[in-house]
Amino acid sequence: MNPLRKLGQNPHQILAPYVRPGMTVLEPGPGMGFFTVEIATLVGPNGRVISVDVQPKMIDKLRRRLAKVGVADRVDARVAPAHSMQLADLRGTVGFVVAFAVVHEFPDRERFFTEVADVSKPGASMLLAEPKGHVKAATFDAELASARAAGFRLVERPMIRRSLAALLTKM
Repeated sequence: MNPLRKLGQNPHQILAPYVRPGMTVLEPGPGMGFFTVEIATLVGPNGRVISVDVQPKMIDKLRRRLAKVGVADRVDARVAPAHSMQLADLRGTVGFVVAFAVVHEFPDRERFFTEVADVSKPGASMLLAEPKGHVKAATFDAELASARAAGFRLVERPMIRRSLAALLTKM
């Protein structure tokens, strides 16, 4: 993980407006946990984070990092196949989703948003962000259309450095 990344994208500043103590938060594609530690801190001891990745090695590194900072008990780190996050056990329980630089990696964005909608409570929020240099505006607009088709509405377009971003709410 690049320690300089925090200079441009501070996880606390990005997430604190949305994540509350006691929440259940879904984080697809956590990698080594750039946002995961902050999410686990913000949800507190009564909250829960579900981090899902396709790479077992990333999940192993994530678990070690979480244990090192003392928040591993708040995070359910899962390995899932590329075609599905396999979250049926979470139906209707998630209050917030952090989809940061990940939707463009999924082979089927419609399925991604359908799965996220299925696990989200009514009124749940999702922060969708993609890297500007890697994802074009037209692709991001297509992601927003897929999110809308799955039952999310655009609330605002927060400014996140080097990112195309949207805050969405499940209708």
